[in-house]
Amino acid sequence: MEQIEILTTSAQVAALAAELARETVIAVDLEADALHNYREKVCLLQVSTSQRTVLIDPLAVTDLAPLQPVLANPAIRKIFHASDFDLRCLKRDFNLEVSGLFDTMISAQLLGEERIGLADLLRKYFAVELDKRYQRADWSLRPLPAEMVRYAAEDTRHLHRLTALFEQRLEDLGRRSWAEEEFALMEKVRFAENNGPICLRLKGAGTLTRRQLGIVEALLQWREGEGERLNRPVYKVIGNKTLLELAERMPQAASELQGIEGLSPRLLERYAKVLLTAVQDGLAVPEGQLPQFPKVLRRAKDPEREERFKQLKVWRQGQAASHALDPGVLINNAALEALAEASPRTAAALDKLTELKNWQRRELGPSLLEIFA
Repeated sequence: MEQIEILTTSAQVAALAAELARETVIAVDLEADALHNYREKVCLLQVSTSQRTVLIDPLAVTDLAPLQPVLANPAIRKIFHASDFDLRCLKRDFNLEVSGLFDTMISAQLLGEERIGLADLLRKYFAVELDKRYQRADWSLRPLPAEMVRYAAEDTRHLHRLTALFEQRLEDLGRRSWAEEEFALMEKVRFAENNGPICLRLKGAGTLTRRQLGIVEALLQWREGEGERLNRPVYKVIGNKTLLELAERMPQAASELQGIEGLSPRLLERYAKVLLTAVQDGLAVPEGQLPQFPKVLRRAKDPEREERFKQLKVWRQGQAASHALDPGVLINNAALEALAEASPRTAAALDKLTELKNWQRRELGPSLLEIFA
């Protein structure tokens, strides 16, 4: 059985970086522990050249600076599958930026693949089976079990072959420039700065009153502290729906906690007192200090704009069918809404719409202008 090398020292990473600097193409992936620990972190990096695959343990060697010039060099192609999360994590955790991206998932979307997961694609094209058990595994475990090491290596070692296949198909369909534009946009993704009250980022909180927002904010702040204390993802402490219901009900006594979804007898025994205290804290916040969603100016109803949007959705269905693409991949709803609002009649007017990508203007522009003519 193949022995897969795991790098655990700065000297080993520096030696690998020197080796990678001589390559023209490398495949990269990472594994994180978001499902198992309070503070999500990168726990493993996988790198495959055309000749070999190595793993880097960033829990053992935290200085990955030697990789910076390699990943930033656009002359060295970096193959990822579904790079969005990986690129954000590399920047956040190690200040590593990637240039020269080739994303096999984006390519699969632009090629009209019905299934775009890596396991599905490897099974379809190379009869390779990935064990999906380890997608949700705890990658912070040390030492890593041998089967998890093998799984991690499989994630990158086949990407060179998949890229060669997809690149040729993109070329044949005249969509290589589409992919290159998508890759360039993806290289710029970053995690957003999370400032301000947590409740304003909580799905479902938009229907709460300001007082209820104050209560759910107090509950969320308590949950953050408890998640950190237990080193557990906060959703595993108490779920969002439960906190929202607590904010809506504003319970004042332990008896009023009964029947709230997600509050099991075990959780009630452990947390009833602190939950009621958090509710009281939210009720005590002065009116002027309560959280508030930013006011959004509602657009006046415009029947003509709404009709244009409906027509554009019908047009998109036809275009997607003729291109053998998912409608949302061809052009998303945000772009359709911008088109319905602007009703562009000229190529120059189309160029002003930042919601459209260049490849969409080239490919779809003439048909769009016919609609608006």
